[in-house]
Amino acid sequence: MSPSSNENLARVMPDVANEVKPAIAGVLDWVGMGDIEMPVSVSDANGRVVTSGARVNAFVNLKRPDVRGIHMSRLYLHVDRHLSAEAITPQSIRHILKDFLDSHADLSDQAKLSIRFDYMVRRPALVTDNSGWKSYPVQITGVMDKQQFSLELGLNAAYSSTCPCSAALARQLIQEQFGKDFAPEKNLDYQQVLTWLGSEQGIMATPHSQRSIAEVKVKLSQEFVQFPLIELIDMIEAALKTPVQAAVKREDEQAFARLNGQNLMFCEDAARRLQSALNADSRIQDFRVQASHFESLHPHNAVAVASKGVPGGY
Repeated sequence: MSPSSNENLARVMPDVANEVKPAIAGVLDWVGMGDIEMPVSVSDANGRVVTSGARVNAFVNLKRPDVRGIHMSRLYLHVDRHLSAEAITPQSIRHILKDFLDSHADLSDQAKLSIRFDYMVRRPALVTDNSGWKSYPVQITGVMDKQQFSLELGLNAAYSSTCPCSAALARQLIQEQFGKDFAPEKNLDYQQVLTWLGSEQGIMATPHSQRSIAEVKVKLSQEFVQFPLIELIDMIEAALKTPVQAAVKREDEQAFARLNGQNLMFCEDAARRLQSALNADSRIQDFRVQASHFESLHPHNAVAVASKGVPGGY
């Protein structure tokens, strides 16, 4: 046998996924690759492009029970080609899913892609001219089901929540202490009361507050050309009014204390604020919000969930 014949034989490699029938026949909902490491770029309405490390899940269904497996390498190559060449948009997600199905035309009629990454945004301080970076976990999920395309955008935002019940109990204790320190039969001295209010005695009880997380998922209409990340962040933080801060001087911290005092909220209040804000945007077809307050009083969380109420939706 000649050397060239040996080389030809070496190039014939087995393809077990195609050549061997499954031991047990059956259709599969999803088959693919999870946690693909990939850079991803996103551009906003102002043209700013942010690139982050992402984790990508790429799947198709396997509708033929007689076929053992799909072509996983094709999924990876499609993901790499698209995400390396362009910033992701609703249209680019649609194109990736179409490529998934075109490359599995005899095997699949459904495709799914999800991309998880942290979106870094520079946010201004409340009062001073400073600004700092904040990270917002994002998940984008696209599904193609027999040429029907749907798109979901998920985003988490941290905020502060001060308990209304705890605030009321603290106010009661302050009132009682005031009654002890200033007898009703005595004429009140303005300066003395003002000094008392600025002392530890005058604020002898404080309400408990905690860092909290708003988890928001929205189904986007076809109107969106770009992913509305900044728009959604602004909507969430404007509704809750107490987003956590990055760069903070004393003036900013005092302004933050004022915001917390003016926006006392249970997790139910936070979920309803988000629900109202999202309901007002007709471009959002459906949504699900979860407000989780990581209680400083309890070893468990207080949680409230709300949705748009679309039949068959969230």
